[in-house]
Amino acid sequence: MTKIILTRHGHVEGIKPERFRGREPLQLTARGVAQAAALAQYIAARWQPSHIYNSPMSRCIATASAIARATGVAAKTCEELNDIDYGGWQFKTFSEAKAQDPVLFAGWFASPQLVRFPNGESLQDLVARTANALRMVLAHHPDETIVLVGHDSVNRALLLQILDQPLSAYWRLVQEPCCINEIDVSGGNICVRRINETQHLDAIAPERGE
Repeated sequence: MTKIILTRHGHVEGIKPERFRGREPLQLTARGVAQAAALAQYIAARWQPSHIYNSPMSRCIATASAIARATGVAAKTCEELNDIDYGGWQFKTFSEAKAQDPVLFAGWFASPQLVRFPNGESLQDLVARTANALRMVLAHHPDETIVLVGHDSVNRALLLQILDQPLSAYWRLVQEPCCINEIDVSGGNICVRRINETQHLDAIAPERGE
C-alpha cells in the first residue's frame, strides 16, 4: 500500500485579503513558519515517510524543509507540483481582477473548468500536470509513505483526481495552509482517510487582521 500525505505550504501574504498568488515568489510569514514546524512534528510523530516532494516555489521548499528536518528524509523538488500559472492575473487582488475582467472573474468561481487565465494556465493544464506527479508516486514508490507539499490549487486538482470528481467540483475542496490529507492506494483501490485536517495547528494564534 502506498500512503500519500498531501499537505499545503504554510501561511503567506496574499491569503487574506486574497490575491491570485500562483507563481509569485512568496516567503512564509512568521505564522507560516510556526505552522510548518507544527506540521512537521505532527507528520514525524505519526508516519515514517520515505520521500518528500515539494513544489519549486520557496514557500513549499521551506515547508518541506521543516518536514525533512523532523523526519530525517531529504526533500526533493517536483516541478509538476508548481502552483497554477495565473498569467496576467499574477498577484492581483480579487478586486483588481474583477475590475479588469468581471466576466472571467465570475466564471472562475462559477465554472472553473471553462476558464483559462490571460497568458496563463487552465484548470485542465493543472490537472494534467499534477496527474504526472501522482503517476510518478504510484509507479516508483509502491508500499511507501510519501509526503507531497503543494498549493491550494495543486491539492484541489490532485484531490479531484483521487476522488474521481469532475473539474466543476474544484471549489468544494478547501485546503488550508499546512493541512493534512491522507490517502491510501492499494492495488488500484483508493481510500481517503482525511481531508483538510488542521487540528495540529490549533495552538498557533492567528496573525493580526485575520
